[in-house]
Amino acid sequence: MKKLKRLFAAGLLLLMMVSLAACAGSQISQSTGGQKESSSKSGEGTVNIGFSGPLSGPAALYGERTLNGIKMAAEEINNNGGFEINGKTCKLNIVPLDDKYLPNETASNAKRLLQEYKTPIIFTPHSGGVMALQVFNETEKFLIGAYTSEPDVTDAGNSLTIGIPPRYDGYVEPFTDYAMKRFGKKLAALPPSTQYGKDWAKTLLPQWEKKGGKVVYHSSIDFSKETDFFTIVTNALKEKPDVLFIGGASEPTAKVAKQARELGFKGGFIIMDQAKLDFMEKITGSYDVLEGSVGVLPLVKSNDPGAPAFVENYRAKFKDEPSSESGLNYIATYIFVEAMKAAKTVDDAEAIRKHMQDGLDNLPKDKRVYEIPSIGDDGRLEVKRKVAVVEDGQIVLKVVD
Repeated sequence: MKKLKRLFAAGLLLLMMVSLAACAGSQISQSTGGQKESSSKSGEGTVNIGFSGPLSGPAALYGERTLNGIKMAAEEINNNGGFEINGKTCKLNIVPLDDKYLPNETASNAKRLLQEYKTPIIFTPHSGGVMALQVFNETEKFLIGAYTSEPDVTDAGNSLTIGIPPRYDGYVEPFTDYAMKRFGKKLAALPPSTQYGKDWAKTLLPQWEKKGGKVVYHSSIDFSKETDFFTIVTNALKEKPDVLFIGGASEPTAKVAKQARELGFKGGFIIMDQAKLDFMEKITGSYDVLEGSVGVLPLVKSNDPGAPAFVENYRAKFKDEPSSESGLNYIATYIFVEAMKAAKTVDDAEAIRKHMQDGLDNLPKDKRVYEIPSIGDDGRLEVKRKVAVVEDGQIVLKVVD
C-alpha cells in the first residue's frame, strides 16, 4: 500500500510539472523590478521578457520611451487576464537592465537575463547592442527584439532577430530629394559618432552626391562626451552649407539644430530617423527653429487604426507624448505574444519565430498602432514608412510608401 501511495504521489507531481511547463521560465513577480518569488496562483506562469537599453546618460529618454511601450503592452495583457498556452494562463514580467548604450554592456546584460530569468526574448534599441547579441543568440536560442533601422542587423541572416522599425535606407532618397530641391546642393554632415550614425552617413552621402550635390563638411558628434556644439557647428557653417545632416537621440539632436540657428544658419535639416520632430520641438521651443526639416512622421500625427487610442492611453499613463519607439515596441510586444499563442510555447524561440506572421495576422485591430501587413524573410516587420517635413511652422505628411 505504501508503495502504491508513493507511485500515486510521484505521478501527481509529474502531472503538475507538465502542466506548469506550459509557461516555463523563472517564476518571479510581475513588477519590473525582477525580484524572484514564487507565483501566487496555482497553474499560473510568468514569462520573463528582457530589455537592455540606455536608461542613463544622454540617450536615457530614448531608452525609457522604448521601455515604456513594452511595459504598457505587458500591463494591458496582464490586466486582461494574461494569455493561454495549452490551457494554462501566462502573464508577462518585463526585466529591464541599463546598458548605457554600450554594446559590451548589452551582451553582459543578456547573459544575466538568460541565466537568471531564462528570457526567450530580449529587446534592445540600438544597432551596436543588437550586433553584440547576434554573436550568441542563435546558440543560446533567444529572440532579439531589435529596435534599430540599421539594415545590417537583418541582412546578417540571423534566424532569431526580429527587426522592428523600417530600414533607414528607405528614407534616404525622399529625404535627399526634398532637402536638395527646397534648399540647394551643399550638405554639411554632423551625424553622431555611433556605428549607427556612421552607417547612416555612409548611405546618405553617396546618394547626395549621386543626385548632383556636394558634401562640403563631414564630421561627427559624440553625444556621450559633448554637450556644447558651438565649435563643430561653427566649423560646419564656415563652408556655407544649404542643408545640415544631423541625428541621434531627439534631445541632443535638437540642441544641435538650435545652436545652428543661433549661429545664423537659414537652411534645412535632414534628420536621422532616431530623432523625432515633436520631441525636438520640446527643446527648440517651436517648430520655427526646425523649419525645412525632413524626418519621420511623429506617432501623434498618425491615422493608423490603433494610433489614437494608444496616444491617449500613453499620455494618461506616462504624462508624456508617445514616440515611435514607444508605439513600435508596444505593438511588437503584442505580436510576440500572439506568436507564442500560435506556436503553443513561450520558450521555444525557433517555434515563436516561425509563427510571427500569425502574430501579425491575429493582432487585434485596436492594437494596430502601425500598419504592418507582413514580416519579411529577413525577419524585419514591414512597417509602412511615413515621411514628414516642417513647413510654415507645421508638421506636414509628405510621403507615404
